[in-house]
Amino acid sequence: MMTAPDCASVQGELRHDEPMSRHTSWRVGGPAELFFVPQSSEDLQRFLRELDMRTPVLWLGVGSNLLVRDGGLPGVVIAATRILKDLERVDHYLVRAGAGLPCTQLARQCIRWGLGPSEFFAGIPGTVGGALAMNAGAHGGETWERVDSVRTIDRAGEIHDRSPAEYTVGYRSVEGPANEWFLEAIFRFDPEASASMDTLKEMLERRKKSQPLGLPSCGSVFRNPPGDHAARLIETAGLKGHRIGGAEVSPKHANFIINRDHATATDVEELIEHVRQTVLEVHGVELVHEVHIVGEAPE
Repeated sequence: MMTAPDCASVQGELRHDEPMSRHTSWRVGGPAELFFVPQSSEDLQRFLRELDMRTPVLWLGVGSNLLVRDGGLPGVVIAATRILKDLERVDHYLVRAGAGLPCTQLARQCIRWGLGPSEFFAGIPGTVGGALAMNAGAHGGETWERVDSVRTIDRAGEIHDRSPAEYTVGYRSVEGPANEWFLEAIFRFDPEASASMDTLKEMLERRKKSQPLGLPSCGSVFRNPPGDHAARLIETAGLKGHRIGGAEVSPKHANFIINRDHATATDVEELIEHVRQTVLEVHGVELVHEVHIVGEAPE
């Protein structure tokens, strides 16, 4: 059992054996050994400073790109989205957004301010922090194309201001200083670029028609390979509607795996691997999954 910080020094919520199925968009996952919801940035810093440096830490957004195995997670999960939702216009070009802010909210406010290109953020089903961590994108735009600077917190609770030059950014991948998590970002937009609420609404409507939004999923499971689309490869491999346990390849969008009927994390992970292997056999293309798989297998 891990040693947690003294509860008297922590103002936020500390929960033991918290089911991660409550916190992931797939609605699956075993328990987190310790689950911390900080009350403030200072509370978060204090918690990290007092936490044993050997304790594993997982930073949780809204759980939209996360599969937690049924055996659960050792260490601590930090859910700081309640305190990281600031959004302000810094000047004519710059916007500061907290890591816990939903990307759709960022898109809507930037459009109200007349700042573009920003509509693409509405197509990202998660928070600013998650978008920064994986260079999320939609409708031809990518998060780090707009980043002017970021603020992070490290494993010891120290705050850092960093520039994009300190990160290696690729398609759905970001590498930077180890053991740091995003607190906020300053995004640079172009007031001369057209930003339209009508365009945003059209994007959301297309998403509603083409994706299974009413069922638990993680969004796109696999990255698009160069010059192709993962959904096309999966569909033409005959996998739409394929099920393992309660997990199913969506009949509506082949790059979505949905929790159709009380799926377990094991069901989902086995279906991910089946899809990957089948596409490799049929098309000779090895798909790489976007979803972050963590935790331990059940005993």
